[in-house]
Amino acid sequence: MGEETMDLAADLAVEAIVRDELARESRAVSSVVPVLRHLLGSEAQALVSDAILARVRGMIIDLANQLLAAQAGRDPTIRAANSDPVALDQLAETLMANEALLGHCHALGAESLIAERLQQRGAIDPVLSPLLQELIAAEDGNVAALAMSTLAAQSRFMQAQRRMELPLGELPAELFHGLVAETPIDTTGRAGLARLQQEYDEGTSRLGLLARLVATIRRGALAALELEHAGIALFASALSMTARTARTATVLACLDGQGMRFALLLRAAGISPPAITRQLLLVEPAGHLPIELAALAPDRAAELLGPEAVW
Repeated sequence: MGEETMDLAADLAVEAIVRDELARESRAVSSVVPVLRHLLGSEAQALVSDAILARVRGMIIDLANQLLAAQAGRDPTIRAANSDPVALDQLAETLMANEALLGHCHALGAESLIAERLQQRGAIDPVLSPLLQELIAAEDGNVAALAMSTLAAQSRFMQAQRRMELPLGELPAELFHGLVAETPIDTTGRAGLARLQQEYDEGTSRLGLLARLVATIRRGALAALELEHAGIALFASALSMTARTARTATVLACLDGQGMRFALLLRAAGISPPAITRQLLLVEPAGHLPIELAALAPDRAAELLGPEAVW
């Protein structure tokens, strides 16, 4: 009886440590969108050199430009200067008030910078990871073809991020249709936006292709849970599916200062503590896995993440 009491006390102490760290990380993440909105609308934005902020602003303006082009009957993929800068600024301001869109753009900007950082730290190619290379050479023709399409999509993503662009067709379905529905239009612009919706196919987007590829490789998806082998794009999609959490959450967990959440997500996915430690060093070289986390079972790690995992 005495040993059981001691074990229970130890478990409670472990969970208290984990909850405190999660609370700290959650406060940091929950402040992102309000801070982004403030900075993006501030006259001091020229003085802000943060790379993610610049990419988020660029993506929002690019989306606004594409929507206006579609309204005018032009091809939104041809990024010509809009003839009405006032309308562009007004629409961009409207889009910046969309928290879901802002959060999505922030995650994309973070993902591209994480990919570049992993290339510097671990020589992990941001486009062609070792796992993707293996899948391209797979004997299964369907897997190989899907992997090739994913490679092309990831290459376009990294190029678009450097240009601070985000094609409308790369948005998740809910965001895409929401933006089109909320965009102010007149009679002449309705046809252009309707055509845009008809051409939209979430399954051919980068995120759609990544999800399909992870689902297709099934048992091989375990290899996608190795960040160094899979690269951030495949890793984030695989961890999202395995840990049953939003992909945005898995991406943000790879940022500095989110080590506890990163470790808990991997533990919830069934990854062993030694393997988690190796991966943690990739995203946070100065970080370390708390000894207490090794005592947590995967299902308990998932419970501790709870609804907060979906940011």
